[in-house]
Amino acid sequence: MEDRFRIGIITSTHGIKGEVKVFPTTEDIKRFDHLEKCFLEDGTELKKSNVKYFKNMVILSFEGIDTIEDAEKILKKEIYVLREDAIPLSEGEYYVADIIGADVFDEEGNKLGVLEDYLETGANDVYIVKNDQGKEFMVPVVPFFIKKVDVEEKKMIIHLIDGML
Repeated sequence: MEDRFRIGIITSTHGIKGEVKVFPTTEDIKRFDHLEKCFLEDGTELKKSNVKYFKNMVILSFEGIDTIEDAEKILKKEIYVLREDAIPLSEGEYYVADIIGADVFDEEGNKLGVLEDYLETGANDVYIVKNDQGKEFMVPVVPFFIKKVDVEEKKMIIHLIDGML
């Protein structure tokens, strides 16, 4: 299981006092209100000092990053939180990061491929599955298609329809 989760990507600076714009990659954008610390992809720890919101972006300031020059050093970096600081899950929910690499089967038990990635779309998320021949197909993340997800076994069962493969 993953021990850290990506919650955003620093896209640009904001002003001259070290603030940065973050594109959130988390389901709950307000999770940044409760964020105390996070980590860059290289493991550098950052402590949040302030958060604001503008349209679909999060504007963050961090302790020790006080100038535009400081902020430019962390541009295009991904931001992570540790599992223990992640948003708690409700019954039946799972973190997508925990099922990347899962074997995907149809309802008859035939292996279709491996869950490689996911896309966030306007309507619903989509899982990207790659088969043994290297071909990809997409599965909408809705109950009609996703029949069972076993995080412990890294296994998913989907309902297949004509044309999906």
